Amino acid sequence: MQSLAKRQRGILQCSRVFLDEFKRRATSLSTSTNSSLFDHSLTGDPDSVVLVEGNASSRTVVLNRPSFLNALNSAVAYRLHKLYKNWEDTPDIGFVVMKGSGNRAFSAGGDIVAIRDFVQKGNMEECKEFFRNLYNFIYVLGTYLKPNVAILDGYTMGGAGGISIPGTFRVATDKTVFAIPETLIGYHPDAGASFYISRLPGYLGEYLALTGARLNGVEMLACGLATHYSQSTNVPLIEEHLRNLITDDPSVIETSLSNFSDLHYPDNSSVIRRIEMLDKCFKHDTVEEIMDALENEAAKTNDEWCHSTLKNLKYASPLSLKVTLRSIREGRFQSLDQCLIREYRMTLQGISGQISADFCEGVRARMVDKDHAPKWDPPSLEQVSKDMVDQYFSPISATEPELDLPTKQRGAFT
Repeated sequence: MQSLAKRQRGILQCSRVFLDEFKRRATSLSTSTNSSLFDHSLTGDPDSVVLVEGNASSRTVVLNRPSFLNALNSAVAYRLHKLYKNWEDTPDIGFVVMKGSGNRAFSAGGDIVAIRDFVQKGNMEECKEFFRNLYNFIYVLGTYLKPNVAILDGYTMGGAGGISIPGTFRVATDKTVFAIPETLIGYHPDAGASFYISRLPGYLGEYLALTGARLNGVEMLACGLATHYSQSTNVPLIEEHLRNLITDDPSVIETSLSNFSDLHYPDNSSVIRRIEMLDKCFKHDTVEEIMDALENEAAKTNDEWCHSTLKNLKYASPLSLKVTLRSIREGRFQSLDQCLIREYRMTLQGISGQISADFCEGVRARMVDKDHAPKWDPPSLEQVSKDMVDQYFSPISATEPELDLPTKQRGAFT
């Protein structure tokens, strides 16, 4: 009896040890799996940050980091790239739909807080992996052989444009807020922005890229960034219709989306209504000349748009303004792959701090401390030298490899 009791106590003790270890591992796994859902992180479990819905003859990808407005990280970019490549080779899948989780955003763009954290910890390799994954997916999307529908119901900021605008269809709504605010955080418009923004009417691309100004859904449709516009309340109906649609024909999808489209025009305060004045000011060759033109127009007309535009330009990083203007002007005459390769060089320069620490400072001021008082270096346009701008467009080192895109397998998109 004593021996049996001893064995039972031993079994009970082992069971407790096993249970404690099981709980520890389960907690560890849960934390690891969901860290990118609830924490700023460039890494995470790809299956949890991008969900998939199977439909009749399509697939829907859901960007699933709602706590951070579906901000993009390496896990998101990696999974998008993998899924899209697999589906392109699957005959039963006719088209792809992309949307954001939650009711606030399609995506807020790259997780810049996580990028800043990695930069400050000296982990440039993680940052490079993120941008390589992201830019490669954007190139795949821009050369994709099947129709893609992006539902931009909410915030669509920065890199979110890169994972949607190169695709076939973009549905904007009355909740859509679009912007590329990179100059306001000491960075530059990337993720293919120098390609698609530079192709907007007149000098609207320069205006959006330099000022970080926002557009609503109606304005996106008016300038061509969106292909369709609908009320947000129609989105569930659009999604249901697409789920049941059996086709791989873009014209059929176009007709389907048009059935849910609403006809609206930009209101009188819209920048679209000021395109003549905008072109007059933003056609110039330098940031200084653009600001002088705005100053002159403001003095003559006292137009509030001129004053607010000048305010945004004066807030932005002087270095970012100069490199952004050059990037947009070069992008206008480059293919998508050329823009992405150049932007990758610029991105590594921008986050590395070799020229300036404006990126880390800009994210601190706007996203971390939120004092909105960045201390730019250099602090003025006059102190931004041509050599600084030239270096921004050069590799960060002689041994640094260029961005590798599958241009031989997929023809360049012009």
